[in-house]
Amino acid sequence: MRKTVALAIVAGFLLAGPVQAQDKKEEKPKPYRFTAFAINMNSGPRAGMVDIVLERLTTDEERDGLIAAFVEGGQNALLKALQKVRPRVGYIQTPNSLGYDLQYAYRFVNSDGTSRIVIGTDRPINFWEASRQPRTIDYPFTIIEMRLDAKGQGEGRMAAGTKISKSKDGKTIELENYGISPVALNEIKLQKR
Repeated sequence: MRKTVALAIVAGFLLAGPVQAQDKKEEKPKPYRFTAFAINMNSGPRAGMVDIVLERLTTDEERDGLIAAFVEGGQNALLKALQKVRPRVGYIQTPNSLGYDLQYAYRFVNSDGTSRIVIGTDRPINFWEASRQPRTIDYPFTIIEMRLDAKGQGEGRMAAGTKISKSKDGKTIELENYGISPVALNEIKLQKR
């Protein structure tokens, strides 16, 4: 089932909303380290802690390049452009994992001090999936959205394994599976920097 997420995507993953702006206060920002309690309701409930570390934020130039890639070539071009982003913006990991690189992190700051961070990356593809090419190979993105108060606490959700396409009118981007049982990120806390 497709769910149009015009606000989350147009103002989030690729296109900026007019009220929000990227945080540009620090030349060499210290990493943002968030902890969250993740609850995955897909294929049986599972829960656990997750760390999200942002070593830097995506620049406007990088963002413009990703937008251009998507407009010109759709999901596949966006995936290739995202995989070329260097250096990474950070990583995500659970206590029992090595972590996985994140390629996109854009922070929108509202006038009241609240913020929203949208994170995107390609998702890990294992050998079996790469060699067999099942339908899941068509869902190459992981998207994370965190809504935070002025202290860096809040909640969010993560769609691991989603597909990105243009809406029929071409004005918005649709995320397939974003509204279907995403991973809930509860009790997000910004750790001391």
